[in-house]
Amino acid sequence: MIMSHTALSSAFSRVEKQDFRNAMARLGAAVNIITTDGPGGRAGFTASAVCSVTDSPPTLLVCLNRSASVWPAFMQNQVLCVNTLAAEHEALSNLFGGKTPMAERFIAADWATLATGAPILNGAAVSFDCRISQTVSVGTHDILFCEAQALVCNQQGSGLIYFDRGYHPLLRQEAC
Repeated sequence: MIMSHTALSSAFSRVEKQDFRNAMARLGAAVNIITTDGPGGRAGFTASAVCSVTDSPPTLLVCLNRSASVWPAFMQNQVLCVNTLAAEHEALSNLFGGKTPMAERFIAADWATLATGAPILNGAAVSFDCRISQTVSVGTHDILFCEAQALVCNQQGSGLIYFDRGYHPLLRQEAC
């Protein structure tokens, strides 16, 4: 039986929350620790909802749940660093993704700062030190548009992705 476009559209017009979450688990993504520091305090969380927006000006977006305990610090500080994790940072990702007290999260790794004062993870695959230039609310989350002020690229090591509810190392290809 062949369904018309209209019948097919109406058959799939309602996406259930759990179905959407299960489908999103199949969308592999880099694992990042997003950090901030300033008047609102030092805070950080693990996120895969990060992507490039434009290179002029160099801008990324980061999605942050407004009910997250770290949300007030990010809103007050208006700076952040997107630290894209290397394969050896899986345990650190779990630490920043759980209910671990903030001080314990940060003592588990070595940090530096660049232009904004947001913590930069030493050994990250790449770190984007940013100022939040715009915030847009959608559903339960804020989309933070973040203009890069400085960055650090690690030319060694491998990456870390999250796919199908698990971590997977992403090996660097050898140059030909």
